[in-house]
Amino acid sequence: MSATAEKRAKAPASQPDCVSRMVEVAPLPAGAANRTEGLARELETGNILFLPRMPFPLSEEDRAFLLAQKQTDAGYHKNIAYRPAEDRLTGTGRMPARDAAKLKSILKAYSEWAAQFLSDRIPEYAGRWVRDFASYRPIEEKARKARLTARNDLAHVDAFPTRPTHGDRILRVFININPAKGRVWITSETFEGLAERFAREVGIPRAGAGGKVFGKMAKALGIRQWSRSPYDAFMLRFHDFLKENSLFQRDCIKQQWEFPPGSCWICYTDMVSHAVLSGQFALEQTFLVSRHAMALPEKSPIRILERICGHPLSN
Repeated sequence: MSATAEKRAKAPASQPDCVSRMVEVAPLPAGAANRTEGLARELETGNILFLPRMPFPLSEEDRAFLLAQKQTDAGYHKNIAYRPAEDRLTGTGRMPARDAAKLKSILKAYSEWAAQFLSDRIPEYAGRWVRDFASYRPIEEKARKARLTARNDLAHVDAFPTRPTHGDRILRVFININPAKGRVWITSETFEGLAERFAREVGIPRAGAGGKVFGKMAKALGIRQWSRSPYDAFMLRFHDFLKENSLFQRDCIKQQWEFPPGSCWICYTDMVSHAVLSGQFALEQTFLVSRHAMALPEKSPIRILERICGHPLSN
């Protein structure tokens, strides 16, 4: 591993097996054939792929433009987001139309690049995902004001209130475009270990829960929140449970990682429990990868939960 990505571990000497590792990924030589190198398995196990040098071709002009952008720390939108399915930008507030158009162009290019990059490096996933939102995160994360369950500095696994996944996976590609400061994360146990410890306390979904009839009606009407599966409902509760659990936040295993300027990292954030302690100016692209595309389907959070509860949690 690169010295710049050295783990600063705050974990006890004795750790469970269910913790994330950093896996450095070498760039592909020009003209080389695509190689998976077991990257899908690394991701699905709960590890983080790390590229020390930014593979996204961001011009200095575009970087300077991004670094000059501001976003209010208040309001509905947590980040500035590009929505590929709608070709629309949100979270810009009162930004001048010309600047909003340029920002949309940069985020669209990043979104398209991320899809091609993953297709090249992990071809078994290609075409088996939904390209979800791309985001720009210009606000300093340290001491950022937010309601408890929206705070990024508390360890959690991701779940989306308005975009249920029905067991598909949340894969995210991050780039730190800050020219001077690293982005600092902590990770704790992976979902596999956390579910064994806390799933019953959170509340295992009952067989038949979730309202299939209402779910089908909601899909037909385009109402995403109502089409949550029992899995999605559990993951939202689990996300909030971890953030609201002060004993967990105080006592959980903590591995600290610093992603230096210009670096890229990729992980399944529904598997890697994570928190962002500090950092400003980052790009991110989310993919919802089909659970049927997994190299290790038994490591999918939905399969982990189904083993615990003994019945299916999504269609």
